[in-house]
Amino acid sequence: MNELPVVVVGAGPAGLSAAAHLVERGEQVLVLEAGDQAGAAVSQWNHVRLFSRWSELVDPAAERLLAPTGWVRPDGGAYPTGAEWAELYLRPLAAALGERVRLGARVVGVARRGRDRVVDAGRADEPLTVHVRTGGGEERITARAVIDASGTWGSPNPLGGDGLPAAGEEAAAARITYRVPDLAAERARYAGKRIVVAGSGHSALTALVALADLAEREPGTKIVWLLRRGAVGNAFGGGEADQLPARGALGLRAKKAAEAGHIETVTGFRTASVDRAADGSLALESFDGHRVEGVDEVVVLTGFRPDLSWLSEIRLDLDPVLQAPVKLAPLIDPNVHSCGTVYPHGEAELRHPEPNVYLVGMKSYGRAPTFLSLTGYEQARSVVAAITGDHESAERVELVLPETGVCGGAGVFDAPAEQKNGGGCCGAPGTVGVTIGPPAGAR
Repeated sequence: MNELPVVVVGAGPAGLSAAAHLVERGEQVLVLEAGDQAGAAVSQWNHVRLFSRWSELVDPAAERLLAPTGWVRPDGGAYPTGAEWAELYLRPLAAALGERVRLGARVVGVARRGRDRVVDAGRADEPLTVHVRTGGGEERITARAVIDASGTWGSPNPLGGDGLPAAGEEAAAARITYRVPDLAAERARYAGKRIVVAGSGHSALTALVALADLAEREPGTKIVWLLRRGAVGNAFGGGEADQLPARGALGLRAKKAAEAGHIETVTGFRTASVDRAADGSLALESFDGHRVEGVDEVVVLTGFRPDLSWLSEIRLDLDPVLQAPVKLAPLIDPNVHSCGTVYPHGEAELRHPEPNVYLVGMKSYGRAPTFLSLTGYEQARSVVAAITGDHESAERVELVLPETGVCGGAGVFDAPAEQKNGGGCCGAPGTVGVTIGPPAGAR
């Protein structure tokens, strides 16, 4: 099997990082990307500004691969947009990998050659087969290992408060978006409208800040913020205690916008249905019968979930709640996590019963939030080390991640109003000024 390539699914940050590490170790690698360019998912939120600096967005192995090409590393202290991240880093990295990256190649299945997931006999002696769909048809690629870095961008969570689409949600699809609006391109769609923003994470805060800025300039623009949790609590994040200053600044700006009266906040609202009124507007109704009426547009930013359908013949050990690897889940579960940091982890936490199959990057987090690119790079380094037999390197932890400044179980949406936002476990670095609003934001 050592003559076979390692197949990486997805040419995003984590996938290209894994490929760079494999090349550095002299391994054969093939990156399969469903989109028409590297960083295709990142390009879909090109107007959003990250809250990680360039110094935290470039993988060391990738930088070493890029160095001979004349690539110039961007200013480490700057915060790029998604468009800049893709243009200045991801696409040059894919170009440096050359023919190892195949675009327009969608993976539709992975299996052990000649064995479905039930068969034990001879399983360990067989390579993996990767089923790929391209513009020219379907093909099968034989691989010694598969690293799934396909992310979760294509599977946003629905508006429905029970994890399924609300009644009428699909019928109202023309008035609902599951992405942070690009107000530079879609200003007319939202100006002067009554807009519902559903969600409590960083994407929701980004949208609130951008829309509040629009409301200051466009009379009649109204924003309703729907929260499933029983109180706002720590939804604005850690502020000055966030060790990523731009992330803390985002929360402070969202809080300021809410206090300025641009945002009407509705807590404890879990959407059950979306109805169309006689005047053409939408009405959202919660499971307990409360209604938000006169809605023109809905922005659903309730997180993402992994698409596991094409891994159905692979033996995965996933947590029943988060759909993340079972050893990783306790470290990232927002229902019980005592502080907003994410513990560094590697191959040992990402290992599955199926040998040489790994989920890395955002997909490894399942439904959990607060993923950082630094985490994905460390995962890729450790997993590649294990695949190539360097178990000592795979077991090492070579990363310290920043805390959010938010303590207490962030995932408990029914947290009482008196629950404190802060605590003694988080540091207090200074904040920085960042531009958040059309066309920028934070992520």
